[in-house]
Amino acid sequence: MQSLDRKFSLWTLAWPVFIEVLLQTMLGTVDTIMVSRISDDAVAVVGFSGQLFGALTTLFMTIAGGAGILIAQRIGSQRREDARTLAVMAITTSTAIGLLISFLLFSEARSIAKLLGLSAELLPLADTYISYVGGGMFLAAMTAALGTAIRNTGNTRGPMYTGIVINVVHIFLNYGLIFGKLGMPEWGLFGVTVSDNSCRLLSVVILLYMFRHSFERTIRLRDYLRFDVKLFKEILRIGWPMGVNMSCWVFSQLAIYSFIALLGSKELAARTYMNTLESFCFMLGYAFALAVQIRIAYLYGEGRTREAYSAAYRAMGLGLLLVMANALLLFALGRPMLGLFTSDPEIVAMGVSLLGLNLILQPGKMLNMALGNALNAVGDTRFTMFVSIGSLGIIATLCSYGFGIGLGWGLIGIYACMIADEYVRGALSLWRWRGRKYLNRAAAPHAVPHSGSSALSAG
Repeated sequence: MQSLDRKFSLWTLAWPVFIEVLLQTMLGTVDTIMVSRISDDAVAVVGFSGQLFGALTTLFMTIAGGAGILIAQRIGSQRREDARTLAVMAITTSTAIGLLISFLLFSEARSIAKLLGLSAELLPLADTYISYVGGGMFLAAMTAALGTAIRNTGNTRGPMYTGIVINVVHIFLNYGLIFGKLGMPEWGLFGVTVSDNSCRLLSVVILLYMFRHSFERTIRLRDYLRFDVKLFKEILRIGWPMGVNMSCWVFSQLAIYSFIALLGSKELAARTYMNTLESFCFMLGYAFALAVQIRIAYLYGEGRTREAYSAAYRAMGLGLLLVMANALLLFALGRPMLGLFTSDPEIVAMGVSLLGLNLILQPGKMLNMALGNALNAVGDTRFTMFVSIGSLGIIATLCSYGFGIGLGWGLIGIYACMIADEYVRGALSLWRWRGRKYLNRAAAPHAVPHSGSSALSAG
């Protein structure tokens, strides 16, 4: 039991997640710098497409995310065979959803870009990028599901080591295929798509090997044919509100990108560059928020509700300190860092103006991430779903259009609405967590049943 406690401790879970997210952030930064050498239009297309891919990712992350929480809960309650079955079903279902998404994006890339309002001059680039990167979304689905399952067994180091390998390979492939270096063809933006899909495939191979040995019994090929209806209903019960929650966020971001696209390609490029820089601010906070979700789910499954309750505040406090330190550093170094991406003074000026607002945004984001993940970990996913529907729909999306486009406040108006949304969702999550509704239920005898019925049926 002590070894499991150490395995599921906050720091043990958090630091590999941080390294993994740091590497992903650095890769994204290098990616953006390399793509910016093609053109600012190419950067705008990559940023715009990223929002589209994020929106569609929620379809398979609904399954993977719900299963991940249940895996940690089952391990906490010593029901490891259930955890193993949940993990296998998450992989197979997510892969099937990913294949459908891949077919849609590969066959209808230009139509989708037009539907989302991308300007005519960007359509040829979007056609290339969306069709080929989108065509490999089933690999992204497999990677996400495998990584989530492995992390929720308490092994956050495995995905981190995989991330190290993939990042190194990705940088070399990008450099070679974009610019025609290292004996590779000069393919520009198409080279980015080849690099992305090659690295996704390598990631799947490594994680599949790791996944086979993540449980007491090795996972065999025939295990992927197993389907437990009762357990799958549990995944859906906890997962579909998480899916709606994630969908609200990514679709609001997609809408916001569409609004920014109305302002012009320079504004779109500035927001894409800011997305890259902002990721350095919250990556530590995100690591603690993801780690505390796994830890609280484990403690909740074991019935240790007092420890679960205090774990959320500990993660939030540490995250706030680290996030603000990063935000202040970024504010001090923002102008020269923006200069790494573009020499356009107008884009740099827009980016610098957003860096000050970022100091206000990041504490609200940390509050929202930590407490929202804590609620999800105990199965209170419907509450976070309803909060997201209201706040993201009204404040983040409708108000962004009203202030940014309708009143002509531009990027500043849109950013102000994003800040308000984070604080509203964070404050409501804090209020809900302090009520301890689900924790009080779990504290009762037999709160987590030992049958196939849902541990979260009250949700």
